[in-house]
Amino acid sequence: MTATSLRLVAHGHTAAQRRARFGGADDGLDEGGLRAALALASAGTGRRGHPGVTDVCVSSPAVAAIQTAGALGLTPTVEAALSDCDYGDWTGRSLDEVAADQPGALREWLSAPETAPHGGESVVALRERVGGWLDGQLGRGQRIIAVTHPLVIRVAVVHALALPVSTYRQVDVEPLAIVRLTGHGSRWHLRLR
Repeated sequence: MTATSLRLVAHGHTAAQRRARFGGADDGLDEGGLRAALALASAGTGRRGHPGVTDVCVSSPAVAAIQTAGALGLTPTVEAALSDCDYGDWTGRSLDEVAADQPGALREWLSAPETAPHGGESVVALRERVGGWLDGQLGRGQRIIAVTHPLVIRVAVVHALALPVSTYRQVDVEPLAIVRLTGHGSRWHLRLR
């Protein structure tokens, strides 16, 4: 059986990210994010840091993910399972605003991944959604690049390594970070190079 190669690429910087705001599918790359994505593309497929050659490119429906894929010279198919977490009432609000208005709810959300005090999606539900998509890629024997959100990549890593969901907070994913997973049989392996 041929292994599946999956590259999870975090989209470039957006204005909302720089302001520590919760989600927003309509937020495109800011100027610095676009420049950084274009620089990554110009690194060339054989060089460290470039996402590599692909058979299939998919992305979150978010504008920033689609723009990042385009800047990398890829034409993605939109995959709803790679959407960012649904932050409910917090969407578009800054972390500071939520901390000032709803400190208890923010503490609850940060400490209990099964909760969604904002009325959106819990981190546990996000992991189930992303994990289902991830498991569906096993056995495909393709080279896949998936451009998505840092939180989606964090929970994907936790799922791939069968870690407790609460460990997602210990995985940092910066804009344009690339996480390499290789699927062998029914399990994923994290590949560092």
